[in-house]
Amino acid sequence: MPVPVAPGRWPVLGHSPAMLRRRFAFTSSLRAYGELVRVYLGPKPVYFVTSPELTHQVLVTDAGGYGKGAMFDKFRPFVGNGLVMSSGDFHLRQRRLIQPAFHRSRIARYAETMRESVSELTDTWRPGQTREVNEDMQALAVRIVGAALFGTRFGQGAIAQARESIPIVIKQGMIRALSPAFVGALLVRGNRRFDRAVARMRAVVLELIAGWRATGTDRGDLLSMLLMARDEDGEGMTDQQVYDEVITLLSAGIETSALALAWLFHEIAQHPEVERGLHEEIDGVLGGRPVTMDDIPALPYTQRVIKETLRMYPIWILMRRTNREVELGGVRLPAGTEVTVSPHALHFDPRSFTEPERFDPDRWAPERARDIPRGTFIPFGAGTRQCIGNTFAQLEMAVTVATVAARWRLVPVPGKPVKVKYTSAAYPARLSMTAVPRE
Repeated sequence: MPVPVAPGRWPVLGHSPAMLRRRFAFTSSLRAYGELVRVYLGPKPVYFVTSPELTHQVLVTDAGGYGKGAMFDKFRPFVGNGLVMSSGDFHLRQRRLIQPAFHRSRIARYAETMRESVSELTDTWRPGQTREVNEDMQALAVRIVGAALFGTRFGQGAIAQARESIPIVIKQGMIRALSPAFVGALLVRGNRRFDRAVARMRAVVLELIAGWRATGTDRGDLLSMLLMARDEDGEGMTDQQVYDEVITLLSAGIETSALALAWLFHEIAQHPEVERGLHEEIDGVLGGRPVTMDDIPALPYTQRVIKETLRMYPIWILMRRTNREVELGGVRLPAGTEVTVSPHALHFDPRSFTEPERFDPDRWAPERARDIPRGTFIPFGAGTRQCIGNTFAQLEMAVTVATVAARWRLVPVPGKPVKVKYTSAAYPARLSMTAVPRE
């Protein structure tokens, strides 16, 4: 069965220019050509999956037939072989070692850190003050993930360095991942900034690891758990393995939460009826007291608002590589074939979501959500490779929204339109909003 080739292929560069220039529009257009479409990254063919059924097959049903793809190969030399990058038995071992750090009882301890971090941020706000909400949410995400990883007492240097370096690693890394190999060797400003950011993060994290090794004290943070973890043979992680997992958790944890929270406050400001519903629920449940982890199940509308934000602002693409011959959409793909899924394209597919461009939290009400096809909503991936920190991230978002919305409204500043930049997701490059105290 022949697989259609996407239009717009360039000599040598393939579809890379079109993907980097049009990004979301390009990947969303592929569904018009079939469930499986061939795209070229440089000379390399990649098979794009465009339907929820085949997506579920790749990520869940036949997940054992796939490892990490070409994009991860290009990131791995710089960000290591952590959970996001690794495959096979090593990935399984690392996931088992790390899983206890994300047990519900452990996450409950982080909820207090999250609330304190949000309160410390909003305590700096003044009535009528203009805030760059995208910067506030990124600083908040760095603080929360950094505090969970390193502890606030010992990790201030690492937290500050993560805030400066991780966004550069994510942005420039995506450009490298979608470009021919020679692009990473060019002596251009972006590559130099990327290399310096990686070097700075490596130095500060390895220094923290060495400090912990010298004392062996459990400080109650994620770094301590990573260093104390042992497999069934009693073996722990090497410094390099711990470093790889720290960078993975920083990159994934900062990007998803900061992005979603910034867009969430933008969206509720554009939809007064959603903001009213959110305030009514938070006021009714909390009654003015601080939010706790036990309150989250009693905030279903808040969770629907978060879920709709995750639908509208997901990561762009996920890549996999077949590790044996597989059958996909009636096509036999040999081992070593690159397969790609676009969460963004799936989340905006009108076949799955009515009026996908509209922000509608009620689409996640139980009576409507049951009609959404399996394999369509994948903000954290799916199957055995679903992001291990997804519960942490969603709790962070809920605690942040409840804490901010209980005291403040964020109102768009007239004459300052939202500027968007595109890397691995749609980022608000500038999101100016006025902090207005609630009555």
